[in-house]
Amino acid sequence: MIELVIDQRRRDLGGFEVGRVLPFAKHRMVGPFVFFDHMGPVTFPAGIGKDCDVRPHPHIGLSTVTYLFSGEIMHRDSVGSEQAIRPGEVNWMTAGRGITHSERFEKARAQGDHIHAIQSWVALPEADEETAPSFAHHGPEDLPTYEADGLWARLVAGKAFGAEARVKTHSPLFYVHWNLQPGAKAQLGAEYPERAAYIAVGSVEVDGQTFHAGQMPVFNTGEPVLFTGVTAATIMLLGGEPLGERFIEWNFVSSRNERIEQAKADWRAGRMKLPDLDHDEFIPLPG
Repeated sequence: MIELVIDQRRRDLGGFEVGRVLPFAKHRMVGPFVFFDHMGPVTFPAGIGKDCDVRPHPHIGLSTVTYLFSGEIMHRDSVGSEQAIRPGEVNWMTAGRGITHSERFEKARAQGDHIHAIQSWVALPEADEETAPSFAHHGPEDLPTYEADGLWARLVAGKAFGAEARVKTHSPLFYVHWNLQPGAKAQLGAEYPERAAYIAVGSVEVDGQTFHAGQMPVFNTGEPVLFTGVTAATIMLLGGEPLGERFIEWNFVSSRNERIEQAKADWRAGRMKLPDLDHDEFIPLPG
């Protein structure tokens, strides 16, 4: 039932740490999900410096998905978006042929905040890798929820459990937030060929093994997966149809390595437009 278990690796982003889960050397993607970071939980005092912010930077060939358990992040991008995201909402940014954006902790700077979030990237199918960049914000009304027998669930994107989120995606996938109480049981179906679960808070039991916060069990194809809450647990379920190999370098994802080299050259030469509302600084190309 369990193919392998990925443990988060801590990464310092300059003002705070994240737990990096995907890509992983032995399992680089789960369905179209090519990147998965667990941000926080971290408490920022009022007056934090801008070194905690994620300054403008570029993407190609993917959609970024920001989902919060607590706190607030301000998003600005090169297609003119300015949108705060809060718990129970989704910011879905499709980079396509190229976009730049920033993420700022402006509420935290003004009054302090407790940040706990998941940031993931969803690779685009080859036919959509050069699509026009776009941004969509979705409130709770677009994200179906369910509650019964110690399970609370929200469908963040895609189709699962007989429901569909009103979030535009480019390939078959599912992305689900579960809160599971101690002793409660919930089952992940076998509809999708690639599936995983990330334990963000607490502990759960699957197939006689106990998994703790910071771990992502990846499941074999074709079998339903039964979860039992050991403690109160927060879980993110993810997966979908595989898209094939993707090259990843810095913030760029593509099915073609030469396209990444072009994006690097474009960013280095200043040919990628910065956000209109946030263009006074940027992150240089590493190296």
